[in-house]
Amino acid sequence: QVQLVESGGGLVQAGGSLRLSCAASGRTFSSYGMGWFRQAPGKGREFIAAINWIRGTYYADFVKGRFTISRDNAKNTVYLQMNSLKPEDTAVYYCATGDSSGPITEGLARYWGQGTQVTVSS
Repeated sequence: QVQLVESGGGLVQAGGSLRLSCAASGRTFSSYGMGWFRQAPGKGREFIAAINWIRGTYYADFVKGRFTISRDNAKNTVYLQMNSLKPEDTAVYYCATGDSSGPITEGLARYWGQGTQVTVSS
């Protein structure tokens, strides 16, 4: 059974940084792609970034240059480093995986974590 557990969210001032972590268990982590998504209050879930099994990375346009996705296969963990945070980045952040070794975008996500809240104050 695949399980994903996010951590690292919190309250930060605009311009600050946070690093989110997502610990995976239940199967061979290194063989599968991963993705990060978020959902702001009153809005739909949106794709942020994804990483494939050989560490190729993909980003939504609105986070390019500010957010970085990475993975540590030895720790079964994927990270989202978020810099230059803005109030509009306030959302619940989710990691996800699926049954593909490629980047996990919305259509490929099958397993989801419980989410971690990120709040950016102005």
